[in-house]
Amino acid sequence: MGEIKTGSCHCGKVQFEIDLGQGFLALNRCDCSLCRRRGTVMGGIPLDKFKLIAGVDNLALYQWHTNTAKHYFCQTCGVYTHHQRRSDPTQYGVNIGCVDGVNPFALADIPVTHGASESHFDP
Repeated sequence: MGEIKTGSCHCGKVQFEIDLGQGFLALNRCDCSLCRRRGTVMGGIPLDKFKLIAGVDNLALYQWHTNTAKHYFCQTCGVYTHHQRRSDPTQYGVNIGCVDGVNPFALADIPVTHGASESHFDP
């Protein structure tokens, strides 16, 4: 077990823990049609380093195009918390703005994944 961070949606009904002992695999933004609209910085993390601790019944799932990526958001407040990636289904992309104590606006030089150029596949 490494450094455990907690996070949640805005209303707090969906809560999670992430093990950041090895840090995020990468921080990025994506320019696909969905990510452009939600505008989040995402941190990559292996599936086994993410643990949902509350709100499984309050999570909604959104899938589109290939239905490979699984985008999760709170049914109450609508905040996107994480998604299982199409580009690497062994990882979650975690919404950095949902991680307690992290200000995504304080992060500089976040690279952009060009999901829009990949035939409109979901990230």
